[in-house]
Order: sequence, then C-alpha cells, then structure tokens
Amino acid sequence: MPTFHFNAKSASGEHLKGTRQAASASAIAHELRASGMVPLGIQAAQEGGTKSLAITLLKIGKQKVQLNELVVFSHQMASLTKAGISVVRAVRTLGESSKNDYLAQVLVEVAQDLEAGADVATSLGRHPRVFNELYISLIHVGENTGRLDSAFNQISRDLELERETRRRVQAATRYPSFVLVAISIAVVILNIFVIPAFAQVFEKYNAELPWQTQAILAVSRAFVDYWPIIGLLLAAGIFAWRRFLQTTEGLHTWHSWKIRIPIVGSIFERIYLSRFCHTFAMVSRAGVPLVQGLKITSRAIGNEYMARKIVAMRTSIERGESITATAHKAELFSPVVLQMMSVGEETGTMDELLEQAALFYEEEVEYELKSLTDALEPILIVGISALVLIMALGVFLPLWDLNSVAH
Repeated sequence: MPTFHFNAKSASGEHLKGTRQAASASAIAHELRASGMVPLGIQAAQEGGTKSLAITLLKIGKQKVQLNELVVFSHQMASLTKAGISVVRAVRTLGESSKNDYLAQVLVEVAQDLEAGADVATSLGRHPRVFNELYISLIHVGENTGRLDSAFNQISRDLELERETRRRVQAATRYPSFVLVAISIAVVILNIFVIPAFAQVFEKYNAELPWQTQAILAVSRAFVDYWPIIGLLLAAGIFAWRRFLQTTEGLHTWHSWKIRIPIVGSIFERIYLSRFCHTFAMVSRAGVPLVQGLKITSRAIGNEYMARKIVAMRTSIERGESITATAHKAELFSPVVLQMMSVGEETGTMDELLEQAALFYEEEVEYELKSLTDALEPILIVGISALVLIMALGVFLPLWDLNSVAH
C-alpha cells in the first residue's frame, strides 16, 4: 500500500504533518476530514515530483459536472440498480469509469458515506454542487418506496427533457441574441463616437432640434459623461438581484414571475407541471399516503411558487377535501388534466392518469418550443425597426433642416 505525506489543519487551527498509508490520496483526504481535520496537501512519499493533492483539489474545484454527464450517470444507475447490483458497488463502478475527475471524486465520497451507513439521498445531498434539491427529493421518494431504479430512470428522463429544452431554447434564441448583441454594440458606438460629432454640428448652427434628436443627444451625453456611474449601477443591480434570489421570499417572487414571462413563461410552467405529475404518479403508485406524497412532491417540483400552491393543496386535503377540488382551487392545472385527476380519483387509477397528464404537458412543451422562433422573430423585427427609425429621424431630420438653411 503506498505511503503519503500530508499537511492538515486541525479544528483548533493547529497545522499538522504526518505520514499515512492508504490506497490513494483521496482516501487519505477522506480520513483526515472524518477526523475533523482539513487537508492542505497530500503527496506520495515515493514520488518527490508528484503534485500535491492541494493542487489537484484546486483544479477539481474549478471543474463542473455537465448536464450530459449527469444524464449518463442517472441512466447507468437506473440500469445497474434494476439489474440487482448494490448501490455502493454501482456508485464505485461509475466513479472509477468517470472521465470527469470532479465527478469521480464525488462518487468515491458518496460510496464511502453509503458504506458508513448513510442512505442514498443523504449521501448525494452532501454534494449540492452536483445533485440539486430536485434530484435529492426524487431519490428520497424512490428510496422510501423501494423503487430506486424508477427514481433514477425518472431523473434521467427529466434531465433529458431539461437538456432538450435548453437546446431548443438556445437554438430558438441564438439568432435573436446575436442580433441584440450586435445592435447593443452599435448603439454604444453611436452614442460615444458618432452622435457627439453631430452634436457639435447642431450646436454650431444653433438650430432648433426635434424631440427625437434631443432624446438621442441626452442619451449620448449620459453615456459619455456618466459611464462610470452607469457601470457601478449595473454592477450594484446584478449584486442586489443575486442577493434577492438567495432569500426565500425573493426566490418565491422570481419563480412566480418566471412562469408569467411572455412567450417562454408557459414553457417553464408546463415543464414544472409535467414534473409534478410524474413525481406524484410515482409516489401514488408506491402507496405513499396522499398528504405525505404531496409534501414530497412539493420539494421535488423545482419551483418555490408552485411548491407553495401544492402545500396549500395538502392543507385542504387534510381538512377533508378531494384532490380534484384542491387542484381546481390551486389554479395550476388545465381543464384536461383536472378531468384526468377526477376520473383517476373515482376509479383508483390516479397514477396512470397522472402519467398521461405528464405526457400531455410534455407534448405541449415540445409544440411551444417549435413555435418559439416564429414568435420571437416578429417581436425582434418590430423592436429593431423602431430603434432604427428613432435613430434615423433623430439624426437626419436636423440635417435636412440645416441643408435648407445652408441653401
């Protein structure tokens, strides 16, 4: 077994050095963290030129797990657990075969936590940079219902839908984004270099300027004279927005706005509702009590605003109301889905009909994504045309007047 030299920091802040034997530097790091110490550097004793683990961890810290890698991992976990392979062995196998060093290190730590007796959801939840709250909630559902393979399978389907949605949104907005960036750069250049030159000409002739020209000149002066203040205000706005999203109420407000954004808001809303139907169908099929199932589903939906609506449904059901009535009061579902819920509640096939409702929402998402480009192009054309018209009138109208004066 190889020998490693390590530097660590104790809980009291004392720096410690020592030598240990282990299968790998990662195992040493795990042992040190389990002892309450923070590893600062680990180096193989037999290779003086080997880079320390501190440098390696620094590189790993800069890495991320891409969505595609998470999809593949979830697919493979679904297949391995369905085949009867233990979760610990499956996680270790995937960690050894992963090409992403950061993901491999995370999976090694997850396997070690599982061997120490932690459940799957808790082990994955210790790595929020890789597995978000939705992921953990679905694993928690699958683990508690004995359908861990179904949970991983559903996660992979949700992630694939998210990946496909991102691709289609990017494809639909690539051309508009390029045009908007180009127009923004052009406007900045005009306001800083071109319009000030025209302003000198207008001032020289002391001509009466139309309101379009006055507005353009005012904007140009603001760009030239106050650009540091504008930059600071923009940076402060971005910082304040991020802090706002870190609060519970801020996140709730943003999620309520998100599903109301023109054109794309309905796409997000249907994605969340499809996720709700899938998750709630799984907990219903597993025999989880209705109230508890709604609580689990509210954490798994991924939208704070809609999660509160679902919690309100749970409260109404506790008072004795039917799930269809509470769903109608929540004002989240379309009439078709409400009808499916009503039939499922009467016939005892709620899980099957909720799966059909989820497919219904997925089809709507696919249709709206296909029409997203067609909806954005007219808006973009009208906006750019209005901008060009204002710029043209603001610059050329005074020039025509000056031409008349000169003649």
